[in-house]
Amino acid sequence: MIRTFQRHIVRKQMELSESLWQFEPCSGPYGGQRFLMAVPGCWESHPLFADYRGEGIYRKRFQAEGDIQIECKGVSHTAVLVLDGKQIAQHYNAYTPFLVVVKDLAKGEHLLEIKVDNRFHENSALHLPNDYMSYGGISRGVMVEQLQSAYFEYAHVKTIRKNDRWFINLKAAISVLKKERLRDKKVIAKVTIDNQTFEWNIRIDEKDNYELNTVLEMEDVLEWNPESPNLYQMVLQLFVEDDIIDDLIERFGFREVRISENNILLNGKKLRIKGVCRHEDHPDYGCALPYGAIYHDLVLIQQMGANSIRTVHYPNDEIFLDLCDEMGILVWEENHARGIEEEQMKHPLFEMQAENVIKEMIAAHYNHPSIFIWGILNECASETLFGRECYKKQFELIRQMDDTRPCTFASCKFFQDICFDLPDVVSCNIYPRWYVDQSTETYMTEIFDWIEQDKQGKDKPFLVSEIGAGAIYGYHNQHQGKWTEEYQMKALNEQISTCLQYDGCSGVYIWQFCDNRVSKEWFASRPREMNNKGIVDEYRREKMSYAKIKEIYGQYGNYFD
Repeated sequence: MIRTFQRHIVRKQMELSESLWQFEPCSGPYGGQRFLMAVPGCWESHPLFADYRGEGIYRKRFQAEGDIQIECKGVSHTAVLVLDGKQIAQHYNAYTPFLVVVKDLAKGEHLLEIKVDNRFHENSALHLPNDYMSYGGISRGVMVEQLQSAYFEYAHVKTIRKNDRWFINLKAAISVLKKERLRDKKVIAKVTIDNQTFEWNIRIDEKDNYELNTVLEMEDVLEWNPESPNLYQMVLQLFVEDDIIDDLIERFGFREVRISENNILLNGKKLRIKGVCRHEDHPDYGCALPYGAIYHDLVLIQQMGANSIRTVHYPNDEIFLDLCDEMGILVWEENHARGIEEEQMKHPLFEMQAENVIKEMIAAHYNHPSIFIWGILNECASETLFGRECYKKQFELIRQMDDTRPCTFASCKFFQDICFDLPDVVSCNIYPRWYVDQSTETYMTEIFDWIEQDKQGKDKPFLVSEIGAGAIYGYHNQHQGKWTEEYQMKALNEQISTCLQYDGCSGVYIWQFCDNRVSKEWFASRPREMNNKGIVDEYRREKMSYAKIKEIYGQYGNYFD
């Protein structure tokens, strides 16, 4: 399953995922042997490769001819694509999609090989031993599409609200593969949204790419918000001499996110964030959660009263985003970087790899109305001058690509951070009653006063981007000490109640929704080789704190009065 809705009717598609591929590990006791492996999936989900870190080759045969596009939604974390013995693409980073166009393919059977590498090595600046697991494998869907002489590359919809009237700013791109077939022909691109149609007449010359733009005013709009997540479809069609040769269906919602003084506004209303942080992680599936498991997570999160999810610390599967669009769940999505200090940020590939994640993330996820804020560089070197330059460049890149959403980063560099003037929203990861032996109100006040006095973050919205305490499922003792379910419930009760009542705080994200596996290099500080701060465990069994959070979140709506 690639998406939750159909994106093409005319363009022929063939999903290579949701099937068994041949898998060959390149090293270890089974090196050179061949096995059947489920795709999408993590090889750690196979009993023989539960702890395998290395290279592996996936192989799949398929029938095709002519011009095709191969899209991989996620390969962890380095991929080399080889088609019929010839390398056609290479990609770094597990959490963003990539695609490659192959022209003039002979009719018949073809062999696709994807060499995957999940090792931590000198060419990897982002995938490092960390407080979450870097899995190996083809963890998201793979699609082959049949292309014609020209096709739609993408379409981005920007919704604009002016004086209670709604407008659409549409930007689409067409790529031409066979110019000689289209010269002197009537070429028309058509877009239809809610029974409103607009056409472009395109004169094909020597260019390979054409950009289409228009602004449309829409009537009787149903807005997208957590209570009423109304979605619209946009259908693009490409005609040559009245014959349709390509199409693209995108989905979007009418909503406006903007900053007013120290508030985050959704369609003019002040948002109150009641959130959780969530890793893509499951003991049975690794990071390759299937549709049903993703939906189950979202139901548990909504039933708990939360209205937002922070996708720590990487872009998420688009199926997750589709479901958030449909269910009305606000999403903080961020690029891939966690806890990278200045020396690591000076890695020669760091800036390029981090910026590539931003480019691929925004290009692929631009139309999702659920995404209300972009985040970058969680707990990185925001207290250093070099780090500041990295933050500045990445925020500039985000704003160049998308001026419809605010941006932020989660900081833990208290009383040292020099970057709070750069984002639109100031966000802090705080752990009173866990790492810091202070009351939540005292610690919040110290941090908030420092931000205000420092002037960098003054008069900006403030979010608590992480807060929480650990508990091992089923662990209890008489004195309700740390790691007991009782202590976690008590700590979260104080933490979340204080945050939601604190003047100047726009909301809070609990660290975290579910316990998750960590890199084994972190075992010394993480019992069970797990981050145990989930309010449900790795199998989604509710800890005592789940009911307490449901009680607290249930007292507050999605908006401030």
